[in-house]
Amino acid sequence: MSAWRKRTLLFIALGAIFCPCRSPANTPGTGKLPPLRKPDRETVAALENQIPELLKESAVPGLSLALIRDGKTYWVHAFGVKDANTGAAVSQATIFEAASLSKPVFAYGVLKLVEQGKLDLDAPLSTYLPKPYIDGDTRLGKITARLVLSHRTGFPNWRGDGNPLTIHFTPGERFSYSGEGFVYLQKVVEQVTGKSLNEYMTEAVFVPLGMASSGYVWRPEFDARTALPHDAVGQAGEKFKPTEANAAATLHTTVGDYALFVEALLKGTGLKPQTIREMERPQIAVDPECTNCTEREPKELSKSVFWGLGIGIQEAPEGESLWHWGDNGRFKCYVVAYPKQKIGAVVFMDGQNGLSIAGAILQVALGGEQPALRWLKYDTYDSPAMQFAKVAREKGAAAAITEFQVALMRGDISESSINEAGYQLLSQKKLLESIRIFQLNVELHPDSWNAYDSLGEAYMDNGDKELAIQNYKKSLDLNPKNTGANQAIKKLQEK
Repeated sequence: MSAWRKRTLLFIALGAIFCPCRSPANTPGTGKLPPLRKPDRETVAALENQIPELLKESAVPGLSLALIRDGKTYWVHAFGVKDANTGAAVSQATIFEAASLSKPVFAYGVLKLVEQGKLDLDAPLSTYLPKPYIDGDTRLGKITARLVLSHRTGFPNWRGDGNPLTIHFTPGERFSYSGEGFVYLQKVVEQVTGKSLNEYMTEAVFVPLGMASSGYVWRPEFDARTALPHDAVGQAGEKFKPTEANAAATLHTTVGDYALFVEALLKGTGLKPQTIREMERPQIAVDPECTNCTEREPKELSKSVFWGLGIGIQEAPEGESLWHWGDNGRFKCYVVAYPKQKIGAVVFMDGQNGLSIAGAILQVALGGEQPALRWLKYDTYDSPAMQFAKVAREKGAAAAITEFQVALMRGDISESSINEAGYQLLSQKKLLESIRIFQLNVELHPDSWNAYDSLGEAYMDNGDKELAIQNYKKSLDLNPKNTGANQAIKKLQEK
């Protein structure tokens, strides 16, 4: 199975990084960005008119949206369905996976411990645990809560099943987004408080802020309220129900509950003013070219996207705003809040393509620039990449290749986007169509180990044993660390 497909749903903090081919932020017919503004009745009317069409165009079944004005929740609304099989509608009570929006809430809980003197932001986390979190690397002693919250640990985003956790660069040296760092800090919080993460967060954050429908582990009452995950073509899948908390990824909540958390950030509720200022102060500028940057040093630093303590910070002509995104594969979400203007928006979506429409929604909801969305590089719903995948699903691979030949040759449709189009066909059991798309990717990207790996998987699913082994071996030649290819070859040879 390719590295692209085998991601465990619980631990996905990033989706496919695609090539954005047009800005979702333009005002129709003008090419200009609408100015930042407070949401009002006109905003609500525009959203109610445009979101159903955006859902249709992106194959996202449903979403829930909250707008904040003057530091208070102004409007909460649900659109579409939470289960494509039954047609059950999304409501304000619908439970969504918050994915990486788990991290800012956890950071808030960590900073409460800092204020209480139970945790030092700049003390080595290793001093809080009875034994080393990882063995054999003295650099572990450099990792502090501040470095975790600002993604400077040197850890990968996720280590992968069965792999040891390793430090890739000197902690504090640079930014590289890491869920593993948050899990390390979670262990410290549980040690310091003597409580499970969910128990501590419920007492310290959820109850004080009134977030009655939030938890890092599954609750039976969520069963009847949950949205299901939907793939890129809108097909419902099985809902994962975490029994163990993960500070980086397992928060389940409603959009209204999360809006209460954003209100707390804007008002400074529950934390001292100096703590809020430190949380919202840029600690590090990101690499403009990547989010997970363990293997490369930045050629330059971003001038518009930074990280604070547990939350992203972006600078635009309208001023500073706080932001974060979430991607658990088939659940997507986004939050942005402007401390000076006291406005914000939270959107949860139950479809794989959710972030393709986030920019369009935010431009209607708030206006202004979103440099963070450009940094994430998700394809927009109307980009050549997503239109290519749509044509491939509806008319076949040959038609898509012909129609988008110029865009493909020009590089407007990235390797990752082509790969995703192939997997969409594979999930629909259109095996020969998926093979043709993966062949195209190999033709365009002959030095990509992942392209050969994906083609090998498609051949394997189609029963073409020799061709599968041949492509898996080519993938291994390009990347000897591709353990998935090794496992696939052994499986095929045993047959």
